[in-house]
Amino acid sequence: MSGTNVWTRSRDRMRRFPELFAQCAAEAAAYGKCVSSTTTAGRQELRKDMCVKEFEALKTCFISAAKKGVK
Repeated sequence: MSGTNVWTRSRDRMRRFPELFAQCAAEAAAYGKCVSSTTTAGRQELRKDMCVKEFEALKTCFISAAKKGVK
């Protein structure tokens, strides 16, 4: 197995990330707002599943965008 092929595929996926992520701006903003609001007002700890609904929406959007492909 050639290491260059693994790195080439990884680099290709990482190059697409900003374009895919941009397609999910609304979901990313909602998730960020949830995380931000749960770590303000003296609570500096983000616990598991506090923003699960927003995270799942972002994940679903990102997977959908990746499946469509970006040209």
